Amino acid sequence: MPRGPALLLNLGHALDHLFLLIFATAVNAIAADFGVARWEDLMPYAVGAFFMFGVGSVPAGRLGDLWGRRKMMLVFFFGIGLASLGVALTQSPMQLALALTVLGVFSAIYHPVGIPMLVQKAARPGVTIGVNGLAGNLGIALAALSTGFLVKYFGWRMAFVVPGLVSIAAGLLFALTAPPEEAAPARKKASTVHLPRDLALRTFLVMVASSTTGSLLFNITTNGNPQILSERLAGIVSDPASLGLLMALVYAVASLAQVGVGRLIDRYPLKPLFVGIVSTQIVLFALAAQSEGWVWYAFAIGYMMSVFGAIPFTDAMVVRYIDDSMRSRVSGVRIAISFGISSLAVYLLGPAVKASGFTQLLLAMAFIAALSTLIVLWLPGESRMRAAMAPS
Repeated sequence: MPRGPALLLNLGHALDHLFLLIFATAVNAIAADFGVARWEDLMPYAVGAFFMFGVGSVPAGRLGDLWGRRKMMLVFFFGIGLASLGVALTQSPMQLALALTVLGVFSAIYHPVGIPMLVQKAARPGVTIGVNGLAGNLGIALAALSTGFLVKYFGWRMAFVVPGLVSIAAGLLFALTAPPEEAAPARKKASTVHLPRDLALRTFLVMVASSTTGSLLFNITTNGNPQILSERLAGIVSDPASLGLLMALVYAVASLAQVGVGRLIDRYPLKPLFVGIVSTQIVLFALAAQSEGWVWYAFAIGYMMSVFGAIPFTDAMVVRYIDDSMRSRVSGVRIAISFGISSLAVYLLGPAVKASGFTQLLLAMAFIAALSTLIVLWLPGESRMRAAMAPS
């Protein structure tokens, strides 16, 4: 992959996550503009975006393999940019929900298409995935920073307009610089030895189940953190721009974990690394639940490092055990199931916090992390996988 298109693919990952989290960061301002008394009551209107982000991955992955990844990435850049401009034009909660759902349709394209396109010829896929993950999570940080700034000085609508225009510009650059594909991936000859049926099924189930619990934690934290931050630092920091800066710092520091994990993935077996990271989440969420102020802030950095650090493993499993000719379709199914289920977290976040508070929410995340650990322990060991994949 030439450097220019590779940079744009990483930018696409940043934009994908940025778009999905503008709403969560600006929800207080949007609620006030639409006359909604509490931000918790507006959160369910975003569920369509996250639901489509999941289920839309299946057709997106299929089109990526059968029609072409370059073409689908152009649809992504232009589509999500125009959809974001559409969100900025909404005048009611129902219009907002519809526009966010359309945005979610286009956001579904990136993960099953952009990441397989980026790693398809990578010599060190772990590093490539780690850097790409860093870019995605910096997009989350930028969502907190840019949205806080734009909301304070220009209003919440500009928080959607500016990245929308950036995405359209990135699409134009990608169209000019990305080399044409010789053929759609599904039309190319398979090049790897496939896993036996029993190991393939077991690996896929672990991949989907761990991705689901990981997506639950990802959605709850990234959508809930701005409000947790506001509550836990009440009386210390209250300015929206300052809160956005503090939230961006959490994500920026935590994002570095993905680069380190990517390097480790290229050198060591997946299973012990994966177990080690998800098991630390249990302790960090439990401690964060009992803390306030700057102590909570330190634990927030820690639990976000562990949440972000777990993300590269499912993509690494796809690269290591799935042939390139069908990676987009497998990724699409995995993402559809995991994010389709975890989109419920966005729907329930507001009502759950309204009923029980953030302490119980953080303890619930510790329980989900414990479930993740049990799931990953079922993953076959590296030596067994390599023996099964070796030519007979």
